[in-house]
Order: sequence, then structure tokens, then C-alpha cells
Amino acid sequence: MKTETINKTIQPTEEDFLPLQGTDYVEFYVGNAKQAAHYYMSAFGFQPLAYAGPETGVKDRASYAVRQHKLTFVLTTPVRPDNPLADHIYKHGDGVKAISLRVDDASNAWQETTRRGAKSYMEPQRLTDNQGEVVMSGIHTYGDTVHLFIERKNYSGPFMPGYREWSKPHFKTADTGLLYVDHCVGNVGWNQMNPWVKFYEEVMGFKNILSFDDEDISTEYSALMSKVMSSGNGFVKFPINEPAEGKKKSQVEEYLEFYKGEGVQHVAMATADIVKTVRDLQSRGVEFLKVPTSYYDDLLDRVGHIDEDLEPLKELGILVDRDNEGYLLQLFSKPVEDRPTVFFEIIQRKGAKSFGKGNFKALFEAIEREQDARGNL
Repeated sequence: MKTETINKTIQPTEEDFLPLQGTDYVEFYVGNAKQAAHYYMSAFGFQPLAYAGPETGVKDRASYAVRQHKLTFVLTTPVRPDNPLADHIYKHGDGVKAISLRVDDASNAWQETTRRGAKSYMEPQRLTDNQGEVVMSGIHTYGDTVHLFIERKNYSGPFMPGYREWSKPHFKTADTGLLYVDHCVGNVGWNQMNPWVKFYEEVMGFKNILSFDDEDISTEYSALMSKVMSSGNGFVKFPINEPAEGKKKSQVEEYLEFYKGEGVQHVAMATADIVKTVRDLQSRGVEFLKVPTSYYDDLLDRVGHIDEDLEPLKELGILVDRDNEGYLLQLFSKPVEDRPTVFFEIIQRKGAKSFGKGNFKALFEAIEREQDARGNL
């Protein structure tokens, strides 16, 4: 693999200056990437895709890329101590380092965002091998999280230069119907939501499409506030949460305490058949939050007619909400680390563009029961 730094002058544009094609991959820094890759393949149905490490010329880390339909995770671990990767894991535990966004021109994306005030994480670099080139660049965002811009229109390899194909391990499972990243949610500190909303508006050209205050997202004990940021074309959405005053510690405060700072709270993964997907995930050991069965007593009065059979939803604990465009079905996993930090959402949209406002109270009460069991409420 050849790496080359790129420098070129970009002329400003008036329209969407950062046209994003979607989420390219989500990279997790983890304590043991080999075991983490096995977990995401066995529990979530990801397929082996590519590997980079000392055997491929990458001396400081090992990375396993796994994929399911358009959903790609990269699990990365340091192979030696005393370096930024190891420091990141020591501080945060396993967590999301990079939300990588696919673009047509990674150099332009870096130029436009840094010109608008973003702090550079990676100047544009051209990575090449005999299967073509990938151009990537990056900027810092909240906490130690970064956005990478990935340009791969001239690459035909399995993932990117520096990786080798990893398609024939001894262990392989069927997929679970997970399709793509629907959205990624970030938790930020007290009074930091609006500054980061401004960052996404001014630096990345996003728009605030939904806002929830502590009246919308609250229980008897805790509350939070959230604003949903969307890219100009709507392909990428980032809700941003901050704590709000409550009688007890909110889920965002718990996250910030155990993650030791701001970071990605959860990744929402889309499916076309949530009942089938959740059944499959549960059979593989993935644990989900449960709401009381009374949630379903007046469900149809709250959301109106839905095409689904209510009994499987009730059995699995799947939540339903409606907006002006249609309805959605969603379910949230318990944290997938021993620290109560990162978790996943499974979501199926039947026209709805929203994020389940009608489920917030039931969901947060379920989270509070878990917090109380951990002694963190």
C-alpha cells in the first residue's frame, strides 16, 4: 500500500458544500479486536470482510472489518501499549472512535469543513494498491470522536488499501437482516448540545430537524434534551443529547461518567423485518431493554392502525410510534460493554421520519431500572 498526502485548493460552493452519500463505516476502538469481531459476527450476523495488521504492514494495530448489507463495522485494537489507541481504550473502554462518511471528494470535504472552523484530524491522504485508490481525510467532533471522509469511487478492493480480504475464516454465521446505519446518537456534556448543534450547522451544513426538551424526554427521576441534526440530503442523521436537571442521575450523566467524556451513545441499525431480526438476535444472546406489558394495552389508541400483529411485538418488547409520515418500530439493546456506555437500536421505518418521541417515557423508565440495578441511578 502506498500513502500520499494531498494538497489542493478548493473553490467554495453555494449549494450543499458537503454532499454526503451515507455512512461508510463505524470504527470502534476495542481492547481485543479479534474477540470483538467474533462477537459481532456471532451475535449480530456480520460477515467477515477484511483485515489489517502487522501481517499487512500495519505495525501499531490490528483491524477487522465486518459487513452486513450496507452496514460496516471496523474493530481496531493496539498491538502494543503506550500509544494513543491504548490510551483511548484505557480512558473510555470499548467505544466508537470514528463515524466515517462516504463522499465523492474527500479533499474537498476536508477543505470545506476546516475552512469553516473544524479542527483537522487527518489531512487528505491517497491510499493506493493494485486495486485502485481510496482518499480519506478527517475532522474532530465531540469528545475524542472523529468524522472521516471516505472517497472510494476509484477502488475495487474488498475494503481499502492496507487491508487484505478476510472472507474465509473457519467461523461464519447467517446475517440477521441488518441493512444500514439509520442514525448515530452522541452524548455531550452539560450545556454543550447547542454549541455542537451550531458546529454541525456551520461546519458541516447540517440542519436541526427535530428538538426534544426535558418535558419531552423525562421521567419522575431524570431528564435529558436532544436535537436531531441532518445532512443537507438527509442521508446522515446525528441526534445530540445533553443532560437535564432531574431528581436523580440521567442515562446521559451515567454515560459521561463511565465513558469519561463525550462520545457516541448508540448506533441505530435499520431492518426490513424487526420481528425476525430481533428474534434472531435474541437467539444469539443479544439482550434488550423491556418495557412493562401494560405499554401495549392502549398502543393502537396511541398510534392508530399498524400492519403488524401485536402479539409478537408484545412478546419481544418492540416499541411503536407514529408521526405525520407513517410509523416506526424500534427496540434498544442493553449496553454491549461492561461499562454502561455503548448500545444499539434496531429500527424499522414504515414511512416515519421521526425518532420515537412517544416511546421516550417508557424507554427511559426501562433504562432507569437497569441503572438502579447497577447502583447508578
